[in-house]
Amino acid sequence: MFIQGGAADRLQPETVDRQLPAEIAFLARHGVPAGRLAEAAALGAAWDVPADAALIRSGLLAECEFYRALAAETGLPFAGGPLPVHPRARLPEAVLAGLVPLATGDDARPGYAYAPHGRDVAEILARRAGLPAGFSITTPGAIRDSVIAARGSHVAALAADGLAARHPEFSYRGGASRLQLGLAYLAGLGSGLLSAWAPAESWACASIVLGGAFLGSTALRLAAALERVPVEPARPPPRIPDRDLPVYTVLIALHREARVVPRLLRAVAAIDYPAAKLDVKIVIEAGDAETAQALSSAPLPGFAEVIVAPEGEPRTKPRALNVALPLARGEFVTVYDAEDVPEPGQLRLAVSFFRRSPPEVACLQARLVIDNAHDGWLTRMFAIEYAALFDVTNPALARFDLPVPLGGTSNHFRRSVLQALGGWDAWNVTEDADLGFRLAAAGYRVADLPSATLEEAPHHLGAWLRQRTRWMKGFLQVSVTHSRRPWETLRRLGPLRAFGAWAMSFGTVASALGFPAFMVLAADALVTGRLLAADTPLAIASASVGATLFAAGLLAITIPPLEGVRRRGWSSLLPLVALMPVYYCLVSLAAWRGLLEFVLEPQRWNKTEHGLARTSRAGLLP
Repeated sequence: MFIQGGAADRLQPETVDRQLPAEIAFLARHGVPAGRLAEAAALGAAWDVPADAALIRSGLLAECEFYRALAAETGLPFAGGPLPVHPRARLPEAVLAGLVPLATGDDARPGYAYAPHGRDVAEILARRAGLPAGFSITTPGAIRDSVIAARGSHVAALAADGLAARHPEFSYRGGASRLQLGLAYLAGLGSGLLSAWAPAESWACASIVLGGAFLGSTALRLAAALERVPVEPARPPPRIPDRDLPVYTVLIALHREARVVPRLLRAVAAIDYPAAKLDVKIVIEAGDAETAQALSSAPLPGFAEVIVAPEGEPRTKPRALNVALPLARGEFVTVYDAEDVPEPGQLRLAVSFFRRSPPEVACLQARLVIDNAHDGWLTRMFAIEYAALFDVTNPALARFDLPVPLGGTSNHFRRSVLQALGGWDAWNVTEDADLGFRLAAAGYRVADLPSATLEEAPHHLGAWLRQRTRWMKGFLQVSVTHSRRPWETLRRLGPLRAFGAWAMSFGTVASALGFPAFMVLAADALVTGRLLAADTPLAIASASVGATLFAAGLLAITIPPLEGVRRRGWSSLLPLVALMPVYYCLVSLAAWRGLLEFVLEPQRWNKTEHGLARTSRAGLLP
């Protein structure tokens, strides 16, 4: 039975030492209040974790204070960092083990910096007189920062090119293949010659070819609207006891995000999960002084750490995530964006779903919900679009067992699978959608997680257009990556899943590129009567495709949004669904910009600024 409360603070260190776990009992001799130690012991017992983990990660004692006291207790020197890391130090092994060799000038007998935890703390205390020479005590953070700094070029190369080196067929690193470039050249040349020689026939052929992509995308969206998927679990699973929960890693990549750091830390602190089992890694870019300053001046939770990604190219979010992934300690891994506010119980719900799912379910996609919908017309339309995608289309694709183009946040993974797949493709600007297709190609499934994460939508057209341009360019990169070996892709996915992947990547871009032209020409054909006046097989086929696209397109851009808004209960947004054709003209503009960037600036990452919202559904503004 652990002593808690004020009386414990007045006990002598010798008395506390007999009643507390060895890994924290010694701290009473170094000025740590006995009540605080008793609280940590109680939390450790309740969570089934070592008491030192409960103490530090719950914020009851700073990591540096703990290891300074341990050094004083053992009589070993304390090395606060930066550490002179030996060239043979390995990453991530040294960081995960908490033990790193040091360059001491004697390569035959190098020194070691050690940051023990749990039973290792008790062991080092028990054998303090028998430790080999050259040992010093340090902190886990000092080992992490020092090893990353010492192996910076290796870390940067692995984060950027690890996937390309292991699985070049699944990385956009090499761009289009010679065969793809040749076919694209021949298609462009043929289209140009046909347009010059027979413009009417060339348009008819183009409408038939592109119409297939358009119809594939619209057919999936319409089928998805018929699948009834609630926005909340029909039967919430029973709450898993804290002691039975696994360690869960949360990865958050920040770049020029100082404005949203306070909100981010509030959202992280609100997560309903045992602190000692949370492994939150915030990754920032080297040289991002503004974000680094914001994080250093904020009270970080004990379970959160800041990792500085070494200089390197491409400077993208997936590269930053790849820097942190090898250091993940959790059985499961999730990704959140800078402005995200997940439902507090999302991690618990994900654990429940994973444990009830077969092993081939390697990923859960939570629902993304726009928080600042009332900032203006554009954010309202964005909210409607997200409701259609994350509350209608993606959950249905998961039920259909088709590849799911993941959202860039709130996707939860089995860590072992994610690492085996090589993490994210640093060279693809929609690394999330790409990873969804790679999961499918490897035989895994994505399931729906009915839990919301609030996100901020850009409310200025320029910011919206830059973000959407990147998405469209990324879908083209996904299409190129997974069509280099079309027969291999077909073999891996099977006909139906390959069709779904094609329709949701290339089909999304193709339909957006052709949307205004298809709508205008089809409407003109209907109004003028040219649809009924077609007199050649090609003209009849073209007119038929145009009419079909007109009807299917209108249905596909209105029915899923209507269903999504209905499921969310947003009655005030229902009238705006009628404006979705206007909104999709903006999407088409972004698609054409994306096509241009795909050719001229394939690795450009259009950064979206956050922290500019004027309204909040959940009252989350400062």
